[in-house]
Amino acid sequence: MPSRILLVDDHQITRSGLAQLIAEYDDLTVAAEASDGDEAIRLIRQTAFDVVILDISMPGKNGIDVMRITKQIKPEMNILVLSGHPGTQYAINVFRSGANGYLGKDAAPAEIIKAIRMVARGRRYLSEETAGLALLNPTDKKLHETLSEREFQIFLKLADGQGLTAIADALNLSVKTVSTHRARVMLKMNLQSNAELTYYAIKNALI
Repeated sequence: MPSRILLVDDHQITRSGLAQLIAEYDDLTVAAEASDGDEAIRLIRQTAFDVVILDISMPGKNGIDVMRITKQIKPEMNILVLSGHPGTQYAINVFRSGANGYLGKDAAPAEIIKAIRMVARGRRYLSEETAGLALLNPTDKKLHETLSEREFQIFLKLADGQGLTAIADALNLSVKTVSTHRARVMLKMNLQSNAELTYYAIKNALI
């Protein structure tokens, strides 16, 4: 049986390109597609997949949100993140959130297929770009890499300009809890305002 794949990306052209690539291989099949996080979570709840190929930057629930929820409802789910953001910026946080692999969208087709096959078998895939990150000392980490999984999730939403109430609603948290996490983010990253936080995210290619 071919490995069943769920493609999650808000860009139709990206999903179509991946689907065409995957269709060339008999051991892989695209079983479903989702254009946003809510649709992805609904499909993951309802359908069995061997691997989810997931983008990070999406409207509403982003890829980090989807991974967190997926690992709560189906801890065994294999996830490959395929992102336009540099792996050196996101990889540590992505693996901490439960991903099995991370690739940039500019990866060669052969490498994408190799990564899908490895992740579908439950193995971890590290590109050459991200493999060295596993060897980093804590002092080598960038400020956003010191955040906890939940703090990083909220950091991305704050950097995207979302308010505390909107973030609380999206993550099913109280406004007070989100505010506490925001304060921790600001303290850990030595930032004073949301404007500084957004500037940091843009400067480090996180949004």
